[in-house]
Amino acid sequence: MKRKALLIGINDYAPVGAGGPDLRGCVNDVRDMANTLSALGIVPATPATMRILTDGRATRAAIASGLKWLCSKAVKGDVLVFYYSGHGSQVVDTSGDEPDGRDETICPHDYATAGMIRDDDFRAALNALPAGVNLDIIFDSCHSGSATRGSMDTLAGVQASAPRYVEPPIDWGFFIDANPLLPARGILRRRETQETKNAVALPALNHVLWSGCRDNQTSAETLIGGAIRGVFTYNFCKVLRGAGPAITRRKLDAQVTVNIRAMGQAQVPQLEGTAASIGERVFT
Repeated sequence: MKRKALLIGINDYAPVGAGGPDLRGCVNDVRDMANTLSALGIVPATPATMRILTDGRATRAAIASGLKWLCSKAVKGDVLVFYYSGHGSQVVDTSGDEPDGRDETICPHDYATAGMIRDDDFRAALNALPAGVNLDIIFDSCHSGSATRGSMDTLAGVQASAPRYVEPPIDWGFFIDANPLLPARGILRRRETQETKNAVALPALNHVLWSGCRDNQTSAETLIGGAIRGVFTYNFCKVLRGAGPAITRRKLDAQVTVNIRAMGQAQVPQLEGTAASIGERVFT
């Protein structure tokens, strides 16, 4: 049984240095996730089992190559983890497979020139994944329909929260704005599953998806314990380390949600997978 992880955290967006829509907590998030996976024996901290891409190294090509490495030669029983901390966005769905007419994206370091990575791209990469492979995909980024770009402001000495959302390219953003009847991201799903239900069972899903917020919300980063951190990742790692790998995905998701609410943050994490995988121990 193989255990592998691809961990991505992007503070510095192109151009290198000041000038891009930069963040501040994503590299801290990757460090915490890597330490947590290693300390709990989920994925060994070796170059053969764990790849970490940050800032300028986290290009679109490098992420695609890393995803191919993660899934290559996977067999039943393998434990795989894909983690991303950085900007998220959305674009108009051109393939017709989204009920709300929008594709969710993550933003590699060079997204402005190389393009964003759509949910369709992930779906294509995972189609050939053999049955029985245990793949957890974790996003600490925005999947929001709002047209805001976050900045980290300090107010009266208190670090304000900043959403991890970047505006789509002007043409894609124009198409969204020009079609106001497109439903807000996630409304259909919330009506089907009830707003209070965080774990969504999808029978055909061949992986488990953890999202730092609902599809129509933003994921925040803020000052926690003297360092800028992603609110979702901080609580995910904290609860997982405290409970250990025997905790089920459903219980981990529920406790992380409680902790985030206790911090006064509005985002609500969401867990998706089969009914069986949601009830299993994490990373199994």
